[in-house]
Amino acid sequence: MDNRTSIFRLRIERLRDALQARQLDAVLVPSSDPHLSEYLPEHWQARQWFSGFTGSMGTLVVTTSEAAVFADSRYWTQAENELGGSGIELVRIPTGAGNQHVDWLKDHLPRGASLAVDGRVLGLAAAEALRRAMESAGIALRSDIDVIDAAWPERPALPTAPVYEHRPPHAATARSAKLGQVRQAMAERGASHHLVSTLDDLAWLFNLRGADVGFNPVFLAHALIDADSATLFVGAGKVDAALQQTLAADGVRIADYHTAAAALAALPAASTVLIDPKRVTLGLRQQIAAHASVVEAINPSTLLKSRKTSAEAAFIREAMAQDGAAMCEFYAWFEQALADPAQRGRITELTVDERLTAARAKRPGFVGPSFATIAGFGANGAMPHYRATEQSHAVIDVDVGTLLLIDSGGQYLGGTTDITRVWPIGSVSAEQKRDYTLVLKGTMALSRAKFPRGTLSPMLDTLARAPLWQEGLDFGHGTGHGVGYFLNVHEGPQSISRTIAEPQMAMEPGMITSVEPGVYRPGSWGVRIENLVLNVPAQTAEGSGFGEFLEFETLTMCPIDTRCIERSLLRADEVDWLNRYHQTVRERLSPLLDGDALAWLVERTAAI
Repeated sequence: MDNRTSIFRLRIERLRDALQARQLDAVLVPSSDPHLSEYLPEHWQARQWFSGFTGSMGTLVVTTSEAAVFADSRYWTQAENELGGSGIELVRIPTGAGNQHVDWLKDHLPRGASLAVDGRVLGLAAAEALRRAMESAGIALRSDIDVIDAAWPERPALPTAPVYEHRPPHAATARSAKLGQVRQAMAERGASHHLVSTLDDLAWLFNLRGADVGFNPVFLAHALIDADSATLFVGAGKVDAALQQTLAADGVRIADYHTAAAALAALPAASTVLIDPKRVTLGLRQQIAAHASVVEAINPSTLLKSRKTSAEAAFIREAMAQDGAAMCEFYAWFEQALADPAQRGRITELTVDERLTAARAKRPGFVGPSFATIAGFGANGAMPHYRATEQSHAVIDVDVGTLLLIDSGGQYLGGTTDITRVWPIGSVSAEQKRDYTLVLKGTMALSRAKFPRGTLSPMLDTLARAPLWQEGLDFGHGTGHGVGYFLNVHEGPQSISRTIAEPQMAMEPGMITSVEPGVYRPGSWGVRIENLVLNVPAQTAEGSGFGEFLEFETLTMCPIDTRCIERSLLRADEVDWLNRYHQTVRERLSPLLDGDALAWLVERTAAI
């Protein structure tokens, strides 16, 4: 047994000791924090710390005799590798929103057993579903016991990075105006108060940013808003005196992060609190004063921030152009380096990350990467959320004849980018070209769509999958996620996926969404071609009587490699779309480039 495996076996045993000491039979460890974030500060990365599974989504369940991690298809290969030898079972689930861990618990725990979960990190909606399921199986649910803390003595402290202001011109809408929009929505719901815990909502609403979570410029906080003022509960010392004065001018006061629960308990008797059950934890909900009324609805800010203003869209286009120029500089260097015999064996997946980040860092407004770069060479590209490490990474070998998938993005003061491109390394096979072209057809099919305003975003999912389905192919992840404005690279409420549609997923003008179908062949290669698109009004015949229609403006500006295309699989209209896209890319990026990077751009945007 290697040292790594023994570490995770030991950590699971620590959990079991903590369970036994508290007379509990199992513990549920979600990938979550008190803000229900996707990406977590180290303090809340318990699932990863105890299991060794590093995927961004997944659930760990530990009983007195068994342990299992539940992960969707994006992580199956990764989880197999990371859990190997740990004694932890991998349970494959079809989607990230699956609740198979609930059925597993019902099957593996006897009636009368007790299950612990930290209510501080369990979403209110998820908690209610779990409670009902456990009650039906005769299992007691304990959300008031923190088993994790007792079994994790080395647990990192909460982050202390300072909070800073997102300023004009990039912060194009004033804080006071945003608060006014939220208060109007509160009034429409009959709410006197509104609790907000999701970090990107808070950052957007108060025009603030931070560095408490890797890659997402957010900070740990809660907010309680009433008709005239707002309290932001944030760690001591994170907001300096000058910024506190600026916030006070807009009726925003700062309080200690740990006093949010007490403020909820002290609400006046006539209070009506608006909370979002999918964006507030059980732990906070339980703190609201018993005499206060509660209204459940989606956070108004979630809907508001998803619809970028025209001013924000203009800054986003600038950021996309700068990002595309950085990509061109990188790829020009990359192709030259691969052709240099002196570089043979020295360019790795880690090199891709380093050089691409360095190219972006030279661009105006760049703050940092928007997520960990995925550079997957050959078989590594078949893992949708693969990440190279110092301990495990591939050398880019031009003699292999395969594909290199690069999924990367940047945070800019004027927007957030997310782009995936696939490049041929050496001679690629007919099957690789076929996969690539079918994925490209899916990307184009969705990108060219027109649809009525208010269409539920999951309804668009089949447009990207249809060319793949026609050939008996599919992919296990969603086709598109919302993207923030110098915020989280994954945001809602829209989701182009096979999820069950909800009313708040309606497509509205100003929303930014990814378009990223793929094909993955485990052990061989992966293909994913991703652009970001903006919902804009579509031109329709006047007087048609069928209402307002939307279409997508493709925001991402970077060549799509044409050397991997099987030309016979493309229709004339698809070739026309690709050629027009490349013409736009050349026009937008040429003024930002010179020398080898400009020459590379011209070559890679040549019409086919």
